[in-house]
Amino acid sequence: MTKADVIARIASQTGLTKTDVREVVEGFFDAVKSSFKENDPLEIRGFGTFHVVSRAPRKARNPRTGEEVPIPARKRPVFKPSREMIKAISGTD
Repeated sequence: MTKADVIARIASQTGLTKTDVREVVEGFFDAVKSSFKENDPLEIRGFGTFHVVSRAPRKARNPRTGEEVPIPARKRPVFKPSREMIKAISGTD
């Protein structure tokens, strides 16, 4: 499902215009991005938690040459689904 599909589905369910829904969806994504930048977790009850984890620097190998390649430290977003979400997906309501 793409962002356009999400917007179309929400617009058809709510009766709002796609333009209005697009603004809300874009606003939500901007809020998530800014919370990631501030290293502030985002919790949506019944859905899950988004947070940022720090990955330590490490060394990898180029499989073709065997040469060691340094991989710098970085941050990655992580999503942890709630129990309700896991139950809904597995069909054990």
